[in-house]
Amino acid sequence: MRSGVIAQKLGMTRVFAENGEHVPVTVLLLDNCQVIAQRTEEENGYTALQLGSGFAKVKNVSKAQRGHFAKAKVEPKKKIAEFRVSPENLIEVGATIKADHFIDGQKVDATGISIGKGFAGAMKRHNFKGLRASHGVSISHRSHGSTGQCQDPGKVFKGKKMAGHMGNTRITVQNLTVVKSDVARDIILVKGAIPGSKGGWVFLNDAVKLPTPDGLPTPGSFIAAGASAEKGE
Repeated sequence: MRSGVIAQKLGMTRVFAENGEHVPVTVLLLDNCQVIAQRTEEENGYTALQLGSGFAKVKNVSKAQRGHFAKAKVEPKKKIAEFRVSPENLIEVGATIKADHFIDGQKVDATGISIGKGFAGAMKRHNFKGLRASHGVSISHRSHGSTGQCQDPGKVFKGKKMAGHMGNTRITVQNLTVVKSDVARDIILVKGAIPGSKGGWVFLNDAVKLPTPDGLPTPGSFIAAGASAEKGE
């Protein structure tokens, strides 16, 4: 199991395949995605990598975080996340992960925070069809109808689909295709839409439901601290 990456969603565009077909893609930027810390079985009880991406002003970083970044010898990061990895796929602290960490044609899982839509009714939020347009229905055509039972059980069950806050939740879209990785600009083009607004953070991982493709760099494609680009075998 390899590490994922933290990417920033720049928006959507399209690219053209060799046969002339246009492919809608989401543009993801690896904004100086670096390894901040390692989590090992001996010290922490599990194996993972802590990554950071983006740039944060020092004045906006707590004193404890400043010490954490100073220990790793990296600049303060705007977004931090952990990715579980196998012990053999640990990457040294300070390394910068590059866009060719994922190869063209590979399947990936993308996780992001969906766009918030505020308070929404049952028709918009859960795709209810609404009430009838006639036969006694008055001023409640878009309502969700009955919500519970009679005296037994005499309550509305938890999880009942009703009107409420819509969006702004963590969503994972699986088995998306990497169309192209641009190492020079640290950009990854992924086919289709990815949850989140422009400027939002996205976690990109190898697809968990599909086998790992051949030729994937292990433990990844990265630049070691104070070194040139490295690509695992």
